[in-house]
Amino acid sequence: MRAKLPMVLASVFLGLGLLVVTPTVNPTTAGKTGNPLQPAPSLQTPSRSISNSNGQPQPLAVWECVSGWYGEPFDGQPTATGEIYDMYATTAAHPTLPLGSIVRIVNTRNHRSQVVRINDRGPFVEGRELDVSYEVARRLGFDQRGLAKVRLELLEVPPRLSPLRRD
Repeated sequence: MRAKLPMVLASVFLGLGLLVVTPTVNPTTAGKTGNPLQPAPSLQTPSRSISNSNGQPQPLAVWECVSGWYGEPFDGQPTATGEIYDMYATTAAHPTLPLGSIVRIVNTRNHRSQVVRINDRGPFVEGRELDVSYEVARRLGFDQRGLAKVRLELLEVPPRLSPLRRD
């Protein structure tokens, strides 16, 4: 029993150490990598969108991340929302944003932008926070390169559905 205690303690400290040094990609967490440059919205509030005087949506949160794209092998497969993935649609995958969120993606290299809907989960590759459809990557100019540093602007969060209440 005494030999197990140091092993258990070492495992606990190792796990805690990994939590401390692993950067987060959640845009609602303050003071970490992937943190928005503006205050994050409450992801539990109803859908909201704010427009400026030009009628263009103002972001609820802004942050930078690395994006890749996914295409042909996934074309025709179901997404996390249940809809069928279309590599020519303007959609994207994000690990934590609510499905149905609307984001503007800006390629920081050439300043091209595209508004997309989050309809899938991913990417599942370390160092990336966003995967866009092939069409979005083409429009943003990184389809040949494969990866791009992008600015994400969260424009709209979908309403949160209330659970059915049984009294």
